[in-house]
Amino acid sequence: MEMFETIKKQMELDDIDILNYSPLTLAYIGDSVYEVVVRTVIVDEANRSVDKIHKAASGLVRASAQATIAKAMLDDWTKEEQSVYKRGRNAKVTTKAKNATMGEYKAATGFEALIGYLYLTNQTERMLSIIKKGLEILDEIQ
Repeated sequence: MEMFETIKKQMELDDIDILNYSPLTLAYIGDSVYEVVVRTVIVDEANRSVDKIHKAASGLVRASAQATIAKAMLDDWTKEEQSVYKRGRNAKVTTKAKNATMGEYKAATGFEALIGYLYLTNQTERMLSIIKKGLEILDEIQ
């Protein structure tokens, strides 16, 4: 059973109509899911101080890093995935990350929306393959 389905069952949550969710709602959950995956990878690499774990994770979850992933991978995504990304990227945002340009922030929001969409539609393997490839891209440029 996929993680989202397990959470829904254990917490007795209602079924959702993903098509009615705003792209910013998808980005909200996608941001959290992406961070959990990144933290899991970092913790698996080595047992180190929480401060070092936090610094390693921060570099991978910041808007500029997510924007880099999105720009590098956009052509590899399905038309449906590109559509979800573009909805997130083009959503009206009223804030921006302090260490990112507005363009990076919007691209990161689109990426997070895609991750949220894949999570909420139980496409966990696809979601993880995108995150894995994205982390490899970031590793190559660092």
